[in-house]
Amino acid sequence: MNKSVAILLVFLSLFSSSLFAELHSVEPPVAAPALSLPDTDGTLHNLEDYRGQVVLVQFWATYCPPCIKEMPSMNRMQTKLADTPFKILAVNMGETLPEVKAFLEKVKPEFTILMDETGHTIADWKVYGAPSNFIIGPEGKVRYTLFGGVEWDDDKLIAQLKALAN
Repeated sequence: MNKSVAILLVFLSLFSSSLFAELHSVEPPVAAPALSLPDTDGTLHNLEDYRGQVVLVQFWATYCPPCIKEMPSMNRMQTKLADTPFKILAVNMGETLPEVKAFLEKVKPEFTILMDETGHTIADWKVYGAPSNFIIGPEGKVRYTLFGGVEWDDDKLIAQLKALAN
């Protein structure tokens, strides 16, 4: 990734984390851009394969403080949504597999990490900062966005995601 782009993303992630702390409804819902990337073990994941579920697609980076801070709450969110058709696809933006694997050993996310080492999906999803979050409804449309960090296991957010799944 271009160094100036990386610096801009860090700045935007720090700035945005205090501004946005709730889901923003997308009206009318729009079709989610294509997403087909390998996970850290090389298994290919295609967003289309998750139709019928609510999916949090998150774009993140190891150098993004809000991204690091919110990962434990994402683990807890998954536990709270265990009875809900829900999946997290966390897309790393433009870092190498060794960098990401070293980071994951420390943070230990319990959800799917996808690798976009070239950063080519950023433009398709219109990602300008990290973390950038998109809630995809069971029908495959973007229903909510959230730019910046948040405590994902917040009861209000959990209720919104459960309602979307039903």
